[in-house]
Amino acid sequence: MSEHASAELIARYAAGDDLPPDRLWAVEAHLETCELCRLRLADVAPPQVTALTSAVWAGLAPTGAPVRGHRRFARWAVPSFLPWLSMTAFVVFAALLVDELAPAAVTSTVLLIAPIVPVLGVAAAWSRAMDPAYELVVSTARAGLELVLRRTFAVLVVVLPALLLGGWLAGASPAYWLLPCLGVTSVTLALGGVIGVRRAAIAATATWAVLVVGPAVVLGGVPGVLAPGAAPLWAAALVGGAAAVFFRSAAYARL
Repeated sequence: MSEHASAELIARYAAGDDLPPDRLWAVEAHLETCELCRLRLADVAPPQVTALTSAVWAGLAPTGAPVRGHRRFARWAVPSFLPWLSMTAFVVFAALLVDELAPAAVTSTVLLIAPIVPVLGVAAAWSRAMDPAYELVVSTARAGLELVLRRTFAVLVVVLPALLLGGWLAGASPAYWLLPCLGVTSVTLALGGVIGVRRAAIAATATWAVLVVGPAVVLGGVPGVLAPGAAPLWAAALVGGAAAVFFRSAAYARL
């Protein structure tokens, strides 16, 4: 909605009329950034709504100057993101330790877990238990695909450098795991549009553990899905997952 909302639309929104989902999303997103329309909404809102919102804003009034950096960080990650980073560093460190202690014939643990570490981060970034403001965030107008992609990008920005360092120390070349890593993440997001991002991440992790990690630990060697020859398949999975996310973008607003 590039122009201001009409007086009729604002009046219907204030009255709680049953608006079409696209119109409802558009007016809520516009109200987030347009002070003029918020003032117009306040003029037509019922008295009980005005009293309620005034009480809520009074309770939410900051006690000090807002921290701009903190607000920008909150757009990309949940409050529990920093503890999760420590957990991620520990997982990569534990994988390196296993590689040092395991026999040389066993596949690198860093190589085996690299494709699903970002998926674990996506699950954590969209978890009720790890986000105290979960209900508030998912009820906002922009809690759809944009928020999912922001949090996924934040996870990848942190996880990929850690995996690159761990893979370099363990001798696991990114040529083996980088494309599968992105492919699994893309497919997970595509599945998330159907069953929810957190459930999709858990399903992807469990499937990878059963079909790839388990057999590799028992049989040894590099699994076929991580061999360089599988790169075209992972590229197709990456593109296909991204296309599914794009064409089903509206589904993420209903998660």
